[in-house]
Amino acid sequence: MLIFIKGAGDLATGVAWRLHNCGFQVVMTDIARPTAVRCTVAFSRAVYEGAAEIEGVTARLARDPADALRITGEGEIAVLVDPEAAAIETLRPPVVIDAVLAKRNLGTRITDAPVVIALGPGFTAGADCHAVVETKRGHYLGRVIYAGSAIANTGVPGDIGGYTSERIIRAPADGPFAPAARIGQLVRAGDVVARVEGEPVRALIDGVVRGMLPEGTPVTRGMKSGDIDPRGIVEYCHTISDKARAIAGGALEAVLHLRGGVL
Repeated sequence: MLIFIKGAGDLATGVAWRLHNCGFQVVMTDIARPTAVRCTVAFSRAVYEGAAEIEGVTARLARDPADALRITGEGEIAVLVDPEAAAIETLRPPVVIDAVLAKRNLGTRITDAPVVIALGPGFTAGADCHAVVETKRGHYLGRVIYAGSAIANTGVPGDIGGYTSERIIRAPADGPFAPAARIGQLVRAGDVVARVEGEPVRALIDGVVRGMLPEGTPVTRGMKSGDIDPRGIVEYCHTISDKARAIAGGALEAVLHLRGGVL
């Protein structure tokens, strides 16, 4: 069964990875210049590298919907540059999952497919989708909501190692992003980790750089451009996160529940 996932960032990738390993065919979409900071574990990397392999699963850039079906038929995940998800009209998948994580609905409708699932706040199950998966860290992470909405966006990143907003690398100005540190590099508070138009971005905490936008990505002032993991475990930079796995479990539950267990 074909599952169409809007978005190909790290959380969407966790969902796609699990569904693929459960036997589903998966087509994902993203924009022409992806902004996922955890690009080492995001299938969006296929957009600018042609292919991306994560924990034994490969995603490949597709030219069009027909090419996407060829790729899925060969046992890989297909990634389309399709910001408007126009390919839904051509592919007519039985399941659509909105995994853009924009914290608001950018156009998903409950009529897009027989089963429509959305991740995180901005959606109401029963109105614009059939189920919502909770994305906020904590007791309810990964919970499937069949009536109602996820916890509202607080604007505060989840707590990791006692840090929240301090973990985030944000652009100090508008312009092309220029990393000064690489993903997997250990840094200390005060180290310059990136620059935008010559303005430095300094780490606010000690840790390992877990996310960083690719060189030249256009950013705006205040935009999330990377993150630092205070736990300092380099391996975490190259594996799907606990959060993504929990959300993926919820998405799998929702697919099976709403399809009546029919693959």
